[in-house]
Amino acid sequence: MTVPLTVDFVAGRQGAWSIDRIVPVTGQSLPPAACLSIVTTGQPPVEAVAWQLKGTVSHARYSHRSELVELAARQEGLGRPASRRAVLIPIRKSAAWWALAQDERRAIFEEQSRHIRIGMDYLPGIARRLHHSRDLGEPFDFLTWFEFAPEDEAPFDAMLSRLRETAEWSFVEREVEIRVSRVQ
Repeated sequence: MTVPLTVDFVAGRQGAWSIDRIVPVTGQSLPPAACLSIVTTGQPPVEAVAWQLKGTVSHARYSHRSELVELAARQEGLGRPASRRAVLIPIRKSAAWWALAQDERRAIFEEQSRHIRIGMDYLPGIARRLHHSRDLGEPFDFLTWFEFAPEDEAPFDAMLSRLRETAEWSFVEREVEIRVSRVQ
């Protein structure tokens, strides 16, 4: 069995990403900070923490095989040199969302809201990685990390707008948008 990758997003006075702004979209915000570090399992801890969010990268959920194959063929990885901008979006969904059966959540997620299809419209310019936090006792259920070149910021904003207009977003009770720029 593969051990999931644990990732900590650590906000403080140092880090590879400069925090441009923190915007509470729905619900409570996060405290201000100057920089963001991304720390994976086994890396040394970061000093002077304003806040820290933890998530794991594990197996795909809500995706059909054909979608996973298409995503793998079209999506580029993180860490591309041109990707000087990034956005971390932590989300917590309501108890009503989690009371649904998985097939009901999938129906809202993709059949009604077309979450995966919307995201594919913006590939390969926008790279992303989803982190699961709900089972870790964290304040958010999901942490999604997006990276893109500066010229892909407008398409990224369009993608976010489309996603936030879907039926799925009626279940979001807390969402924060953290915009960052690469320091190094």
